[in-house]
Parts: sequence; C-alpha cells; structure tokens
Amino acid sequence: MTQTRPLGAQISHMLKDRGVDVIFGIPGVHNQEMYRGIEEAGITHVLARHEQGAGFMADGYARATGKPGVAYVITGPGLTNIMTPMGQAYSDSVPMLVISSCLDETASTNGQLHQMKDQRAAAETVCDWSEEARTAQAAYALIDRALMEFDTRRARPKHVQVPIHLLEADAAAPPPVANQELAGDMKRDELAVSRIVDVLKSAQKPVMVLGGGATTGASLYPKLAEAVGAAVFTSYAGRGIMPPRHPLYFGASLARPESARVLNSADLVLVVGCELAEVDMWRAELGSDAPVIRLDIDPVVLATHQRTQDRVILGEAYEIMRAVLDDAAGHVPATGWKPEDIAQTRDHWRAEVDAERPGIVPVCDALRDCLPDGTMIYSDMTQFAYTAKEVWDMDRPGYWHHPTGFGTLGYATPAAIGGAVARKGKPTMAIIGDYGFHYTMQELGVAVELGLPLPIILWDNGKLKEIEESMVRAQIAPNAIVARNPDFCKLAEAFGANAAAPKTLSEMQTTVRTAFDADGPTLIYLTPEISQTT
Repeated sequence: MTQTRPLGAQISHMLKDRGVDVIFGIPGVHNQEMYRGIEEAGITHVLARHEQGAGFMADGYARATGKPGVAYVITGPGLTNIMTPMGQAYSDSVPMLVISSCLDETASTNGQLHQMKDQRAAAETVCDWSEEARTAQAAYALIDRALMEFDTRRARPKHVQVPIHLLEADAAAPPPVANQELAGDMKRDELAVSRIVDVLKSAQKPVMVLGGGATTGASLYPKLAEAVGAAVFTSYAGRGIMPPRHPLYFGASLARPESARVLNSADLVLVVGCELAEVDMWRAELGSDAPVIRLDIDPVVLATHQRTQDRVILGEAYEIMRAVLDDAAGHVPATGWKPEDIAQTRDHWRAEVDAERPGIVPVCDALRDCLPDGTMIYSDMTQFAYTAKEVWDMDRPGYWHHPTGFGTLGYATPAAIGGAVARKGKPTMAIIGDYGFHYTMQELGVAVELGLPLPIILWDNGKLKEIEESMVRAQIAPNAIVARNPDFCKLAEAFGANAAAPKTLSEMQTTVRTAFDADGPTLIYLTPEISQTT
C-alpha cells in the first residue's frame, strides 16, 4: 500500500530519493510542513541566519559538488530575500532549486501574513523559471523537471512554490526515480567536428578562448592546443583548464585592453563555452577581425556578438571537442605563436595589474603559496579578488568561485560555508572585503555552529576603494565611500570564531595553515600595509 504523508514531508523524501543530502534554509509558520519530513528522510538541514545566506550556501554547495543546491524558504520575504542568490546563480549557471510556500489565495484577500502581489512572477525575474504547484502530482513533476534540466541543459536556478494548504494535506508518495541514461543521450555532431578540425588544421595562428562551459574534460584542451599550435585565453570561470605557465597560455587576461591586439593577430578564434560577456572582456567586442567559431550549449549565447563570417555550433562542448582532439592527433602544429613572446606578454600584463592596484599582487602570491593542495576558494566583490583573478593561476578548473555577472556583495562567506559543508575534510577558503563582509557577517555563526575549519580572508582597505577610483576617473568628487567598521576580530570572537590579524606575509602564511586545522572558522584580518612587510 502506498504510504501517504503530508505533501511537505513527501517532498523531502522525494528529494532524498533523488540524491539530495543537504537542504539550506530557515523554517517559518508558512513552510513548517516542509520540515516535517527532513529528519525522517535522512537529509541534513543547515540553518542559515538569513535567506540570502541560505541561497549563497546552496550556490556554494552546488559549485563544489556539481549537484543542485536546494533551499527551503517561506512565503513573501523569505522568497524575496533569496532572490539575490538566485540572480547570482542565474548569471553563473549554478544549479539551484528553491522551494517556497505560498499563500492559498491572494486575489480577493488582503492583509495576510507575508502577502505579495505576485510572488511567483517576482521570482521568475531572477531564475530560469518559477512555477506554482497546485496539486501534489504537479509538485513532483516540477521537481523532477528541474532536476532533469540541471542534467541536460545549461544549469540555472528554478523556483517551485506550493500553497500552504497543499503542503499540509495528505498526499500519495511521489513516483519512483526514473531510470534514465541522460549523459549517454548527448549526440556528437560529426559535421561540427569536421568543420572545427578543418579550420584548426588550416590555421597558421589559431587562438582558443575557453570559458566555464569548457571545464568538463578540461585535460583535453592543453593537448589540443599543442596538437594544432593554438594559443589560449581563458575567462575567469575557465581558469585552471590550462596548466599554470603553459607555453601557449596567455592567462585569464581577456580583460586586459591589449588582449584585443593579440587576438586580432590570430587567423582563427575558437570560442568554447564562453559568453564573451561584458564581465569577461570589459569591452563591447572581442577585438579580432579573424573568423570566429563559437561552440556553446546555450543558443542565446551564440546569438550574441555574432558576425556574418562567424560560425556558431550548438552543442555540448566536451563531446565535440573530444572528437576534435582525436581527429587532430598527428597533425603538424602551426608555429605562429612563440612561447617566449607569450611569456613576455603575460609578465607585462602582470606588471600592469600590480601597477593598477599596488601592493595586492605580493599578498596574492604569498597566500597562494601557503595553501594546501586542492583548496577551493570562494571570493567576493573586492579589489583583492579582482587582482587575484588575473594573476593567480589555478592548477585545476572549478576551484575558484566568484560572483561574476550579477556581482553581489556578501557572497563569499556563506558560499564558502556551503562549499565546506560539501567538502568535509577538504580545504575550503573565503576571500571577502570589509564592506562585503557586512552584508552576510551573521552567517559566521553557522560556520561556528557546524565547526567548519574555514579560513576567511578579510581584506580591509577602509573604504569602497574600487568605487572611489571609479568616481575619480569619472571626475566625481568621491563621497559615500567610507563606512565605520567594527573591530572585525572582536566581532568574530563574539560569534565564537577564531580571529587573527597577522602583520607580516610570513605570519599570514602561518596563520592560514593553522586555520585549516582549527576546530571552527578563523577570520584572518588583512590590511594593505601587510604588503610592505615580509
């Protein structure tokens, strides 16, 4: 006999059956039925201090595991509070499933607790889709739809809302997990493969631009670059695809103005899994007059920056590019790129970054050199991260996560908590600025509660310095850029966290190493003055 339970409990059991082990959220009177089944289903729940924190934790968990991050929130303000993380996940192609309660009726009744004019429509502005389940079967179908789309399409957040009375009502068990071989269903486009191979083999000075969509099967790209003699740029999301200081690698340097000149010297540009968005290049166009081939899973991306002479290929990058490498094997590589010229250009661009934000590069170098192997990093909107993304080479992809695109402050601390929950026993670290820390500092309590050995690098330059410099460039007298900060170390200690304020780079390195072995989070307070010491 099929077991019946309140639908709220059935949803948790369904998620567990489909591989969900952790849910982030905050219970309330409107979604308490969703909490009835969590412990019984064997799911770990992480109690955030704010729904924004819950969303960023789900984001960080998803980026660390590749599995969807799931969050439970209440009607109205719970949903609006998590919309910022949903918008960030949408920008960065992160699989996140937000399940909320909603009021049973709003058209003829006013003044209800947490009432909104149109909650479903509000959520839809920051996610792939937002739907209301009006039956138990609809709730199950929408959840399965979301999970299937995470596996088969560009991953982006989804929202399902369920009326309160439906969550409380008994429902039959959800359908069993479908037996599907989704990964094997992706067909290889042989025509696309042959086109790419033909132009790569005929090019004398090819360039590959690799984005976050190329991180699956990343090891094939260095081999392909060597096989055809292609120089390589990566986006920030593509860092780690190419080994550090590979002789054909220009780095994550698309944002360098001079990269347009380098790209324009190529006779072919192959763009794989990269949007070529403003936040990738900080200019309107790639800058190359050479023929461009773009390979992406998203047709919207392929329609952007398109020129009549370009070729666009809709498909899954790994399957196609693996075949390209197979066909290119044994080809005599082009010799249009000289490794010594690439190395010299990279050194020149590194010096530019150091001159633009003085003193940060040495701190980046010292911090990188003291991290244990396999450290996963979550960064925030701060000058430290802006610098690091250009000069800090990664030895593997998918290990540095940044709020690109939507560009929200306060991301790093809760996202790193989500990552640390996913990576028990593995090193995880957050990098955040003083102002961004204010946005989600309360989530430090979650890291303490869970006993996470999480170093949080807090870079305090005493102001919104990036905004100050932008105002100066725009000939605006800088104002509203300085906020009074607390004593961050005492604040961390008040939460029960460890805290340290190293004065030298060597002391910083010792502190960071110790933090990875601590019994809870450690806030490591740094100021620009540390770069002047050793």
